Amino acid sequence: MTKTLIVTGGAGFIGSNFVHTVRELRPDWRIVNLDALTYAGNLENLTEVEGADGYRFVHGDITKPEDIRRAFDEAEGLGGTISVVHFAAESHVDRSIASGLPFVEANVAGTQILLDVCREREVERFLHVSTDEVYGSLGATGFFTEETPLQPNSPYAASKTGSDLLVRAAVHTHGFPAIITRCSNNYGPYQFPEKLIPLMIANAQEDKPLPIYGDGMNVRDWLYVRDHCEAILCALEKGTDGEVYNIGGNNEYPNINIVKLILETLGKPESLITYVKDRPGHDRRYAIDATKIKNDLGWEPRYTFEEALPLTIRWYQSQDTWLQRVRSGAYREYYAEQYGAR
Repeated sequence: MTKTLIVTGGAGFIGSNFVHTVRELRPDWRIVNLDALTYAGNLENLTEVEGADGYRFVHGDITKPEDIRRAFDEAEGLGGTISVVHFAAESHVDRSIASGLPFVEANVAGTQILLDVCREREVERFLHVSTDEVYGSLGATGFFTEETPLQPNSPYAASKTGSDLLVRAAVHTHGFPAIITRCSNNYGPYQFPEKLIPLMIANAQEDKPLPIYGDGMNVRDWLYVRDHCEAILCALEKGTDGEVYNIGGNNEYPNINIVKLILETLGKPESLITYVKDRPGHDRRYAIDATKIKNDLGWEPRYTFEEALPLTIRWYQSQDTWLQRVRSGAYREYYAEQYGAR
């Protein structure tokens, strides 16, 4: 039977990569991309699929039920069963520290409104994309499992925890067909250059200072975005309703090591590194145990960090126009007149 996906936040970093992945691996599926086009939404990420058969873009906000219903109307017009993959979220920790309210509005209220409309339209499956940051911070040893208590330490992480719990409540209260995935730090093409890896690549290419928080020894498990997208697709097709699946890359690195690798690859001096005051409440270490998704669904990452970091660097080198338009803000003019992008 034909399947149609509503992808919320499909013009963002992971969402747009997911759209490309589905178009490649499930070419018979239809996709409706619902995105509000805030600063992190960039339709230039999707120029290859714009106007393609079986793809529709709906400019809309998940905090507005009428916008979600418009996306469902488009999906129903494409035919087949409808599932929702929910990426749409405010996701930058530094921005949440400056102002937490937009994160509560988008991530908590927006998720509940989306759940309500999805129940109304009787979706086949709902996959909620979350983060390992809901678990808090680890010491030098240990890993996050799906049973780790939720202990968020930033307004962003707290808002994602709230959305996770609302999805859990919908499953328990209404028998809603939902799955939650929690991923480690993503990197790869189309990532907004406020995040560590694209920011370091962009600054290094221009011989600008590379700002590193604190001592640079904060550790993250790095997951190549293509691996993440394939894991989401696997969970969507094979996962069990009500379950949580951790998705990790098996690539733990301190931030400073990543920055030095980028500089080495680009042939730039380490003198560009500039240590800056640490971020308030900066979690020291995240590490994912992805045993469950491997054992239950048969997924594991295909890319090592040593393979995928050079791929990522080469992508940004080959996409200088994309990068400069994002950094200058010109990308926001791309569809602003048509869609009123914010």
